[in-house]
Formats: sequence, C-alpha cells, structure tokens
Amino acid sequence: MKSYKVAVIGGDGIGPEVTSSAVQVLKKVADKFGFTLDFTECDAGGCSIDKAGVPLTEQTLDICRSSDAVLLGAVGGPKWDNVEPSLRPERALLGLRSGLGLYSNLRPALMFKELSSASPLKNVEAMDILIVRELTGGIYFGRHGRSDSSEVLSDGSVKGVTAYDTEEYSTAEITRILKEGFRYAQGRNKKLTLVDKANVLESSRLWREIASSIAPDYPDVQLDYLYVDNCSMQLINRPSTFDVIVTSNMFGDILSDEAGMITGSIGMLPSASLGAPGTPGMYEPVHGSAPDIAGTGKANPLATILSASMLLRWSLGETDASDAIEKAVRLTLADGFRTPDIMGDGEGVTAVDTEGMTAAVLSRI
Repeated sequence: MKSYKVAVIGGDGIGPEVTSSAVQVLKKVADKFGFTLDFTECDAGGCSIDKAGVPLTEQTLDICRSSDAVLLGAVGGPKWDNVEPSLRPERALLGLRSGLGLYSNLRPALMFKELSSASPLKNVEAMDILIVRELTGGIYFGRHGRSDSSEVLSDGSVKGVTAYDTEEYSTAEITRILKEGFRYAQGRNKKLTLVDKANVLESSRLWREIASSIAPDYPDVQLDYLYVDNCSMQLINRPSTFDVIVTSNMFGDILSDEAGMITGSIGMLPSASLGAPGTPGMYEPVHGSAPDIAGTGKANPLATILSASMLLRWSLGETDASDAIEKAVRLTLADGFRTPDIMGDGEGVTAVDTEGMTAAVLSRI
C-alpha cells in the first residue's frame, strides 16, 4: 500500500478549521482508494510568532521539505499588525515558497453553475480560468527599504521619508513560468494571455520579449497580451473568454482575488504552489484567515477541500481520489448545501456551518 507524508499548517484565524475539514476528506478518500497518509501538524504565521517568536521556524521548514506535500490554512490577523515588518505572519508564506523552491502558483477560478446567483455579476456564462502566477520573484522579493530625503517638491514641500520596493525579474525566472503557462494552455483550451504593464514597466517589456521568442515552440497555443488594468476590466466584462492567464507575482495576487469574487465567493478558490519535479507542493485556499469569523462555524471549507484535491492530483498522483473529491463537492452544491458566503438569494438551499458542509462532502464520497 502506498504511503505519503503530508505536512499540515493550520495557521491563524479560520485556518485550523478549514484544514481540519480537508484532512477529514483526505482520510476518507485514502481509505476508499487504498493508500495511507501520514499527517504532521506544524506552525507558521501568527501562531508561530506567539510560540517561537518568528513566523516560520527551521523546524517547520524541515518538516515541509521532508514531506510529499504541504496543506496550509491561512496566516495573519490584526493581532500581529504592529509587529516588525520582517516578523509579520505573511513572511511565513514567502519563507515557505522560497525555502521549498516553489515558483509556480496555480489558481483556478471556476464558476459552479449552482453558485451563479452568488456572483456579483449577473448573467455570467460558464467561467473556467487558470491563473498561473510567478511566485518567488518580482516586487515581493525585490530590494526594499526607506530613505530620508531633503529634496523639495514643486509645491515647496520636503519629501521626507521615502519608501521603495523594487520589481526585478530575470530571464530564467520569466522563461520557466511562461513555459508552465504554455503547457497548461496546451492541456486546456489552448489560449494563453500574458498580463503585464509593458507600456510603463521595463520588467514587463522583458516578459513580452521572452513570450514572443518561445511562442513558436507552442504553435497550438494562441498567445495574446493584456495590460493589467485592461485585464481587470475584461475579467468583469467577458470572464468566460479567458483560458489560462500567466503573470507576475503581484499582478497574479490581485487578479486571482478578482476572479475569485466573480465566481461567487473567494471561499471557493483553491490554489497550488509548485516547484521543480520532486519538490513538495504547497496547497492552500486563496482566502485569508478571516479572524472576524474564526470559531463561529461560518467558514467555508470548500476552497481548502478543493486544495486537498489538487494536492492528490499534482503531488501524489492519486487522480481517482482527486476526482472523487471534486465530484463530491459538485454534488454537495447541487443538493443545495450552502455556507453563509455562498447563500445567494437563499431560495431553495440548506444553510450549514463549517462542520455541516464538511459532513455533506464526506457523505458523497
């Protein structure tokens, strides 16, 4: 019998609640499809700051490195808003991504027909977008800092403290994520959209140059380009026309949240962060820690459950088990079970809490 090691980082806020749901589902499909999962719980984010003084310890990173995959809930919350920037809970995410060599973030935004009424857009056609986000470069990892300037502006005011964050990308970083985008497009509807700001940013112009140079290697894929501001509008105007979007770290972060809201709730969005073959992938819901609803039972566990499905598919190769989870989620939605974030108009549905939604999925596997 095959056995796999999975590191589980509940994190902060609703993170422990939704990862608990996903672990229950993973145990159910493991038993059904004849493999075992060895779960190791560890801390990262605000809870790690409270216990160890840092958002990510070497012990947690070592556990993740020795695992086949990592399941993450969420990190952060107002409790840690005033800590030193280098110690903020979100630094744990950056540390995990760089420490595990994860450079490709996959964020599917799928419109379930049962949730169309929960979308803020009316009369949305079927929508199935895969956002491929570069994960370890760009402005989040570039040089940053502050300086004090006595320079005087045109209105006579003194600049004072100046903060800067630098957007940097290398040919190697851009090439590897673009190739990922082309490959995913080949397996879908063969349309790839590069989103950038090439009319202003030199880094974006390099993205376009490299995309144009490697596009002939993928003759079956239609490549087009959109500026990020235009893309944000077109996602609202014509979401069903997109297939695969490939973009930089910050643009991908923002656009995937927008796409998620179109689907009805960010609580439905899973994600996968992947690196080179043999690297343990990290799987997490796109939503945050939502500390305002932590412990109330209002959290939607489906994004994390769907992230667990991606974990089975992309890191463990257990595709039948992954399919079973996705089918169970669809059946659960079709049967009308709803957490508060996806209630829509509330007609003809059954309101459930986190545990109730988890139980509904479990009973349909």
